[in-house]
Amino acid sequence: MFIKRILQPIIEGQLRSNKVILLTGARRVGKTVLMNQLADSFNGLKLLLNGDDLSTADLLNDRRVASYRRWLGDTELLLIDEAQVIPEVGRSLKLMIDSFAHLTVLVTGSSAFDLTNRTGEPLVGRQLAYTLYPLAQLELSATETYLQTRDRLTDRLIFGSYPNVVRMNNDNDRVDYMKSMVSSYLLKDILLFEQVRNAHKMLQLLQLIAYQIGSEVSNDELSRQLQLDRNTVVRYLDLFTKVFILFRLGGYSNNLRKEVTKSSKWYFFDNGIRNALINNFSLPYQRPDMGALWENYLIAERLKRNAYQRRQATTYFWRTYDQQELDWLEEQDGQLSAFEMKWNTNRVRFPKAFQTAYPTASLSVVNPDNYLDFIT
Repeated sequence: MFIKRILQPIIEGQLRSNKVILLTGARRVGKTVLMNQLADSFNGLKLLLNGDDLSTADLLNDRRVASYRRWLGDTELLLIDEAQVIPEVGRSLKLMIDSFAHLTVLVTGSSAFDLTNRTGEPLVGRQLAYTLYPLAQLELSATETYLQTRDRLTDRLIFGSYPNVVRMNNDNDRVDYMKSMVSSYLLKDILLFEQVRNAHKMLQLLQLIAYQIGSEVSNDELSRQLQLDRNTVVRYLDLFTKVFILFRLGGYSNNLRKEVTKSSKWYFFDNGIRNALINNFSLPYQRPDMGALWENYLIAERLKRNAYQRRQATTYFWRTYDQQELDWLEEQDGQLSAFEMKWNTNRVRFPKAFQTAYPTASLSVVNPDNYLDFIT
């Protein structure tokens, strides 16, 4: 099953820009596949390199224009997979882009903190950055009918949307794949580049977050439960965002003193990773956490949708100290939109305090009957 990624035509339009195009994203989301498709669609002279190959690092680290000219020749598109493993790759790429007006470089990396750090300041004004996520419903909708999408909703809530998982037809294969993701790939970038040796504690932290989807998370409480220094917990959470495991949602406030603003909620980019961490792939009717799964799925899909459609919305949750709350707020161009995520389609009462404080805000419920409008 071929699934065209939304980023493909966007990046194709930049392949003669004389810039460095950074493509980041978690492991196994399809960056290499997308890079190869972009290479196939390019009708100029191109060269593909792999950052894991030591000879690639040797070529790039010989930072002399004459050296680059010798092996680049008239290359118009240079593609480097896993560029984050190459020391000082940013300096090399800057020299290439500054020296060869006909050259564009596309590089991939599975960790935002390392690829951006290694390509950062030297490439200011010379780079374009894109993030590839697990498959978005926006992309899947192009390959399936409305009825197929509705029939496959349970699979996406339980097993997530990594490309290989979506292509599998057997649930046991999906479970095995997601478990291998957690055991073999989830922390690989952090352990490799940040010299973090306490992998056991990191997995425990992710498991604690997995059980608290949709709830406010206290760093102090996590510190006590894990018997880790609070600053270490904060650092680990930051690293999880930079390897595209988690993302943070902060509290919104503009009017009321009783609004909660300092707390955080954490969500996973993919439901399958979350369920693998707690080793629970039960069907919806067998599990008590469907509200949390539904909320995580919708918010992750909305994040992908906003990113791919270049919607510059700032996002929050909303809660007061007397427990009035809303799951998801978006603020864009001065307009505030609020959403409640409900797996069950029962009637919802919106908080009076919010309606009084923000009378012009729109209020919506997202449930299984209308969720596609929210995420596509």
